Amino acid sequence: MEHRAILILDDGTSFEGFARGASGRAGGEAVFTTAMCGYQETLSDPSYFGQLIVFTAAHVGNYGTTEEDDESPRPRAAGAVFHDMFEPTGAAPERPFPHFRASASLDAWLRRHNIPALCGVDTRALTLHLRTYGARNGVIGPAGEGEALLAAARALPPMQGRALAPLASRAEPLIYADPAGDAPHAVVVDYGTKESILRRLAALGLKVTVLPAGATAAEILAAKPDGVLLSNGPGDPEPLAEAVAAIKTLLGRVPIFGICLGHQLLGLALGARTMKLPFGHHGANQPVRDEVTGRVWITSQNHGFCVDARSLPQGVEATHWNLNDGTLEGLAAPELKAFSVQFHPEAAPGPTESSVLFERFHTLMRDSTPTL
Repeated sequence: MEHRAILILDDGTSFEGFARGASGRAGGEAVFTTAMCGYQETLSDPSYFGQLIVFTAAHVGNYGTTEEDDESPRPRAAGAVFHDMFEPTGAAPERPFPHFRASASLDAWLRRHNIPALCGVDTRALTLHLRTYGARNGVIGPAGEGEALLAAARALPPMQGRALAPLASRAEPLIYADPAGDAPHAVVVDYGTKESILRRLAALGLKVTVLPAGATAAEILAAKPDGVLLSNGPGDPEPLAEAVAAIKTLLGRVPIFGICLGHQLLGLALGARTMKLPFGHHGANQPVRDEVTGRVWITSQNHGFCVDARSLPQGVEATHWNLNDGTLEGLAAPELKAFSVQFHPEAAPGPTESSVLFERFHTLMRDSTPTL
């Protein structure tokens, strides 16, 4: 028996459907993603901590789920909203999904990870509402609890001002990869890193150590890195004053590569400002122009904040631009051997042409002598 459920936004707008995933309520900032595949990677991306993910793809879940595709040990999305979610029937119980690695349905995966979801929603109307009025807080819950859900949505804190990275980070240091020989050592500061970033670094033959979001500059330097990668993560970068202070100390002493939240934190450490976007960039089809080569990359993105290009100080270059809205997508401080991008070069899900940035980081580490 299907149970009616509802999403109510804090402006009173509501969207009805059927409950899926875990039972109960889910509240957070509602954002939409335009990715056509990779729903499991999206839902398990720690950058979505505390958010309700609205999938614009009309049909989701058709190839099932597998633990191999999880981007974090525990998904941090608050909830999900779908137009239509595939559920296997009894026609072919031995092979219910058209994917050889699938081990469970999306609905079962959501239940296992305690993520409530809503299905049967007019996601076109919902997406247009969020594009028009901006990402906003909302709550998913039983259809008969409308007034209580609206009150709960209005009681949620805004995303602006929320320091969520420490909540999405690993609590303890981790040696992710330790190849034999004299491999360059990349230290990843985990603000909510995706597993794909760690896999990309390990695939280059690097030694990879992961430190928690609260790692100080002294702790990072004590690991003797040849380069430091500032990872992606959720929330507003500006409240993360300790992280910014640590990055300031690292500048000029060791090569730095920032991704997503790491890009924003690097921008703050260099003296720039950040700002909240109306509805952010979420999806795998964002066009970005590389100012060095003139090439346009189609990129995977997930963020609600960005570095304000007007605030870049002297000595910091704008390297990439978003061709949809003209916002800054990359910066570099060549004299300090630091660079960063707002998008996800590790993709997962998404196109992979920007993965060459990991090779650029590798080269910078190999050709530099850190001042430890």
